[in-house]
Amino acid sequence: MTSTEIINKTIDFAKETLANAEGGHDWFHTLRVYNNALLISKNEAVDMFIVSLGALLHDIADSKFHNGDETVGPQMARKFLYEHNVDSKTIEHVVTIIENISFKGGHELQKFRSPELDVVQDADRLDAMGAIGIARCFNYGGFRNRTLYNPDIKPNLNMSKDEYKTSTAPTINHFYEKLLLLKDKMNTKTGTKIALERHQYMERFLEQFYAEWEGRK
Repeated sequence: MTSTEIINKTIDFAKETLANAEGGHDWFHTLRVYNNALLISKNEAVDMFIVSLGALLHDIADSKFHNGDETVGPQMARKFLYEHNVDSKTIEHVVTIIENISFKGGHELQKFRSPELDVVQDADRLDAMGAIGIARCFNYGGFRNRTLYNPDIKPNLNMSKDEYKTSTAPTINHFYEKLLLLKDKMNTKTGTKIALERHQYMERFLEQFYAEWEGRK
């Protein structure tokens, strides 16, 4: 089976597996991350096969929908790639990307680095920013029945990984606890450039949000 055929099989697998996923983490999220990764890769010296598989499988079983179990996604990806006769070195690299891509509160030291992870991580983080990032943020907040905003509940910028994963804070807090931090955590020049534009859009959104909340507009 050629690399193109394996990628096409992976697309079909991700589409089917994520068909009924929460709207911010569904097949279309994966597709956007895949397209972002292809765009960023144009300016990076990377293995496109690994980048493509990493992007397509990065959220195949997000831990937040599996009782916090971070092993489900990597196991599913490993099984799928093994069944499609992908070489062991590629499988290990893709699985390691999946294990290390997550934000996890932004305070944990990342134990693995590679140019391919840099690209896929940037591609995923871009989808948490800008107009789509805002839409995804509120979609997930609604999914978890969180309040939109509560001035009495301040953002927690020093959360542990477990606190981040179990937080029930208002949706607006997530902007400060993750989304607005991503601009300075990008790995690639292309990712950084796009992130700046999306960051500025989120800042404008928040200005409008607070103005409307306080009855100033």
